[in-house]
Amino acid sequence: MKSTDSAKCLGSKSLAICCLLLHLLLCIRPAVSQTQSPSRYLHNVDSNNNNNERLHQILKGSGAGSGATQLNWPQPPKQTVPDVKTELAKLNNTYVYQNAWPANNVKLGAVTAVSFDKAGNVVIFHRVDRVWGQTTFDNRNQYQEKYRGPIRESTVLALEPATGKVQYDWGKNFFYMPHGLTVDPEDNVWLTDVAMHQVFKFPPRGGDGKPTLTLGDAFQPGSGRKFCKPTSVAVLDNGDFFVADGYCNARILKYSRTGELILFWGQNTFSGISYDVAPQNFFAIPHALTLVPELQLLCAADRENGRVQCFLSSNGTFHSQYHNQLIGDRLFSMAYTPAAGGQLVIVNGPTAELGIHPEHYNEVHGFVLSMRSKQLVSKFGPNNLQFQNPHDVAVTADGNEINVAELNPMHIHNKDSRDSAISQAVGGDQVPAVAVHHPSGKAILVASLMLLFAGSTFALALIFARRRKRGCLPFGARSRRHAWEKSDGFMLGGLLDRDRNGFEKLDQQASDEEQETKTLASAQYA
Repeated sequence: MKSTDSAKCLGSKSLAICCLLLHLLLCIRPAVSQTQSPSRYLHNVDSNNNNNERLHQILKGSGAGSGATQLNWPQPPKQTVPDVKTELAKLNNTYVYQNAWPANNVKLGAVTAVSFDKAGNVVIFHRVDRVWGQTTFDNRNQYQEKYRGPIRESTVLALEPATGKVQYDWGKNFFYMPHGLTVDPEDNVWLTDVAMHQVFKFPPRGGDGKPTLTLGDAFQPGSGRKFCKPTSVAVLDNGDFFVADGYCNARILKYSRTGELILFWGQNTFSGISYDVAPQNFFAIPHALTLVPELQLLCAADRENGRVQCFLSSNGTFHSQYHNQLIGDRLFSMAYTPAAGGQLVIVNGPTAELGIHPEHYNEVHGFVLSMRSKQLVSKFGPNNLQFQNPHDVAVTADGNEINVAELNPMHIHNKDSRDSAISQAVGGDQVPAVAVHHPSGKAILVASLMLLFAGSTFALALIFARRRKRGCLPFGARSRRHAWEKSDGFMLGGLLDRDRNGFEKLDQQASDEEQETKTLASAQYA
């Protein structure tokens, strides 16, 4: 009789534990990389439709452009997936990193952009004490920290290329969330602020601190003649210029020298590993712009599609696109140099999915890509290692000097290709770049299930061993207390009852997502 009761007791406990395991399984969500692109699709800020309705619009070919076109989504080409780690190891490191630049007294916040002025100084744009966090914008892209006022310290610094000493600085009490910086052929400085949703043109070295041209309405996101988190500017020799209206509208606009709109193009697309299938003229955050004067091209870093798209600067017609599987599916910025027949210097970012498969392997480097062959020529990084969150890049016309702006750690890197690099991390203690490999959601799910299975098996064995002589007690709080809460025992009851925060999905916001502060605590933005 006792044997029958014991079997029934064991069966009831087995059923209860299985129910608990099923409940835990349903609560599990795949882990999200802390630099993963949070939204697989970014909808137009002015759209009143929900995401599903917007998706139908895109599939019908509508969007923010000069004219709607029928979307013809091609099938991805069948190609052999390379061993990324092995192929990356084969690339030469042509730019050497040393800790001797800039001057030690230069203190920076998150560095968002870098360029050169006519004197050859390295001009940078940084956020000082501001961080783009999860609550910085609401779901309508309205800036939520206007009450803090503008940044009180200089946001624009010019560093002497040899010593790294500050030559001049400006930009106090004006900007809220710096993003893009470009110095044009006349030494004017063009800046974008994603909090203000505006584009500004300043005279050389900032002049009197007042812009000579302002586009967009302050703190008013929108489309049409408004912007929504504009990212970058590129300026032609005749003064005409382009604006990448990046985070919400996913478009490029061309203006005359006086600020009159000439044309615009671009539509939203999905992000991820879509560089080989995303249609022409579609963007998942046009994040940076560069000009190729010899070919009269404007090129854009299509960030979440992992590619560079190039267009005729005269009329916006698509010309070509550039990508390499070793770069991955996120490409943050690029700059053009006519050296060696024309090259693009590229910085990528942590990929959205890292796992055990070869196609998931990712390294964050700078890359040099030949526009002629569309092949990678070399790679570079701090001390031949990896960057963590590069955001922008600039290169001299001769290709001998490259500068990389990095959000976190707060770096400005200056590299020389002639085996005598000058570079130093600033804005706090130097943090060496290291290879970071995050497990995929699938791997974490499998590991969690294995641990739960092992724990449940152990629990069943212990229940049977301890209770076979006592008979069957109700499977409740009293039973668990007697069986598991001894001072020298394993507290399985406490484990099953405690909050399961470890299984919660990370917060996800549409953003720049470069880790500025709180390093590995949450997804970050830019």
